[in-house]
Amino acid sequence: MNRPLADSTDLRDLASRFPRAGKIEAIYLRAQRRSEVVAAKSAMAIAASGLEGDHYAQPSRSRVAGGSRQVTLIQAEHLPVVAALMGRSQVDAAWLRRNLVVSGLNLLAAHALFRDRPLILRIGAEAILEVSGPCDPCSRMEEVLGAGGYNAMRGHGGVKARILAGGMIRLHDPVLCNAGKIEP
Repeated sequence: MNRPLADSTDLRDLASRFPRAGKIEAIYLRAQRRSEVVAAKSAMAIAASGLEGDHYAQPSRSRVAGGSRQVTLIQAEHLPVVAALMGRSQVDAAWLRRNLVVSGLNLLAAHALFRDRPLILRIGAEAILEVSGPCDPCSRMEEVLGAGGYNAMRGHGGVKARILAGGMIRLHDPVLCNAGKIEP
C-alpha cells in the first residue's frame, strides 16, 4: 500500500527532517597526534577549538583556528558494516579514532545539501556543532584494520564538525539535528 506524500516535498525541507534524535555511545580523546585513544565518560567541547584533552583542541601550526575538523563523529551503525567488509566479527570504535560515536542518527545525511542551510547538531544541553563535511579515512586504517582497511572505511568514516557553542558532552546525551540554526 502506498503511503501519502508528506505535506512538503521540497528537497530543502526534506533534507532537514530526521526521524528521531541520536545518542552519544562513546567519547574518545587523543592527547597527541598518532597517540592511543582514551575513552571518556564526558568531554568539554570548546567553541571554535575542539574537545578539551584532545589534540585537535590544542594550537598547531598545521591547523587553522576555527577550522572544519574540530571534532569527528562516526555512526555506530557503520561499525558492523566495516567489520563485515573486513571479514571480521566486529570492529572496536576506538580503532577508528573518531571523537564521538553516535547511534540512531544518519550522520551522512547530516551533511548539508545547501550552503545557506548548514546542518547543526545539539549534543546534550549545551554543545552545538555544525557538520562541516565527511571525515575521510586516513592511511592509518591499513595499520589498524589490515590490508584493505582504508577502502573498507571509505563512505563509513563519519563526519567532521566545528564547535559553535561549547559545553559538556556526556555518554548517552541526545544528539538532535536541525537545518539552519539551533538556538542555545
